[in-house]
Amino acid sequence: MFKESIFLVGLMGAGKSTVGRFLADRLHYQFVDSDHVIEERTGASIPMIFDIEGESGFRSREEQVIDEWTQKPEVVLATGGGAILSAENRKHLRSRGFVVYLKSSVTSLVQRTRHDRNRPLLQTEDPEGVLKQLIDEREPYYEEVADLVIQTEQVSIHRVVRQILDQVEALNKV
Repeated sequence: MFKESIFLVGLMGAGKSTVGRFLADRLHYQFVDSDHVIEERTGASIPMIFDIEGESGFRSREEQVIDEWTQKPEVVLATGGGAILSAENRKHLRSRGFVVYLKSSVTSLVQRTRHDRNRPLLQTEDPEGVLKQLIDEREPYYEEVADLVIQTEQVSIHRVVRQILDQVEALNKV
């Protein structure tokens, strides 16, 4: 049985939380969303944290949560879209578990996030432009840490989970 924790990375709207819940259920692992942990600990929403502490304050909190949760066994951790911007986070993700990059097109990401007001970076006149810029900036980091890259658009959640489990099973046999 696979015992390594699994860490999900990718842009906002790629499906990390949704896939993570299903995957954790299938593996009988604990599911953790780093953004939710931060909100629970601060008693504030992500947009409020951004307003009060700025992005750097939020990223500092995020580093603490990722350091903590990447050390725990049998966890599926959904990281925030920008978590990979930190070299420390990338190091922890790569060295402490199996990293899956959930990848999706800008068009899909715009569709999935268009009504979500809990994404401070997209509260702009041009969310599509912002997402394009974020992909350009972050994709090299996602690719750097990923053990597996899965395209999530036009694929069911169950199919994505199956692809991850198939890969994990194959690695377990090696």
